[in-house]
Amino acid sequence: MSSMTRRNITRRSVSIGLTAFGLAACGGGQPGVRAALAASRDEPPKPRPNGGYAAWVRGFRERAAAAGISEATLASAFKGAGYLDKVVENDRAQFQMRRTLEDYLAIAASDERLRIGAQKLKTHGRTLDRIEARYGVQKEVLAAIWGMESSYGTRRGDIPVVSALSTLGYASRRGAFFEGQLVAALKILQAGDIAPSKMTGSWAGAMGHTQFIPTTYLAHAVDFTGDGRRDIWSDDPADALASAANYLAASGWQKGRLWGVEVWLPGASDDLVTRSVADWRARGVTRAAGGEVPDHGPATLILPNGAGGPAFLLFANYRVFRAYNDSMKYALAVGHLSDRLAGGGKLKGSFGADAQGLTLDERKELQARLTKAGFDTDGADGVIGDKTTAAIRGYETARGLPVTGIASQGLLKHLRGQGA
Repeated sequence: MSSMTRRNITRRSVSIGLTAFGLAACGGGQPGVRAALAASRDEPPKPRPNGGYAAWVRGFRERAAAAGISEATLASAFKGAGYLDKVVENDRAQFQMRRTLEDYLAIAASDERLRIGAQKLKTHGRTLDRIEARYGVQKEVLAAIWGMESSYGTRRGDIPVVSALSTLGYASRRGAFFEGQLVAALKILQAGDIAPSKMTGSWAGAMGHTQFIPTTYLAHAVDFTGDGRRDIWSDDPADALASAANYLAASGWQKGRLWGVEVWLPGASDDLVTRSVADWRARGVTRAAGGEVPDHGPATLILPNGAGGPAFLLFANYRVFRAYNDSMKYALAVGHLSDRLAGGGKLKGSFGADAQGLTLDERKELQARLTKAGFDTDGADGVIGDKTTAAIRGYETARGLPVTGIASQGLLKHLRGQGA
């Protein structure tokens, strides 16, 4: 296994990005979008006494000292640190509902995410321009990763990293991996980039605006502001965004080239086929939005939803997204969001109707009508999560309908008939 592959897997295993919002970017699905957002607002978990954990920490401190961590660093890092039950619960509850690619893309490029992203591009435009000039990564790409990983810095995580990683080092099935991340975190503290009390992140130790795990931080974080610290936790996102750009550049990002394009196929074709763009053009493949497929090197065709769904030609920069997070859904979502932030339009291809016969636009209409009727779905993104299901149940109860909680053609017809 290559060092690149090892890095991809380790980062993929703990990234919270959109998975914090109910998406399957990192292999294991998470709870519903808004339920996860509500959970993220809970108070950070408090350490609990645990004899086995305490014994593990004593042994770990000896191993960390042998790895070059000073006693002073260990003392300050573990002052107030402790075993976190919630972290263990999260580690053991990763295999839940998975989102479809259509839902994933809908959330990734939601109206709210696009609106906030446009604001961030304007507010931080000069910084992003400088980062792009230095590392060759388009500012819209960096904004898309920022939006995916921490919702533009609003979901950086507030769990003490030393507590989280030491808990997982002791209790997780991947204890050796998390112990390695804990040693890396201590090296960050020892270098003085952040104080222990301010080193916070996700339950699995992913940190800052761009959700770097400690080993990724050590390899790729940069001090873009020139203040002597690589501060990815600060309200100022400059160091974090530059660090993400440095990571992408080190992973092979090709300056000025696209990640991929949505295309139209004149006939049936197998996916995962790689050809030159000239060959694809000769076969009649065009951009879905119209015009000739741009030539950014050999391109691989994928049909992620089968022959009836959108088709994409993917260039080398798509594989760089997979280096950041080795998930097709994540890579397509970052690419699509970056295109939308750069002024591109919605996908042209249709995913078709869901199991209940509703298209994405119809699900959005259903949510809007429910909210108008007084049963708030917390937005109309077309993704049927916990809030929408509860709203449906509430509407059905109030109208004397069978209570199913299911978004269906029959329910949409009823809502239309009621003028909702």
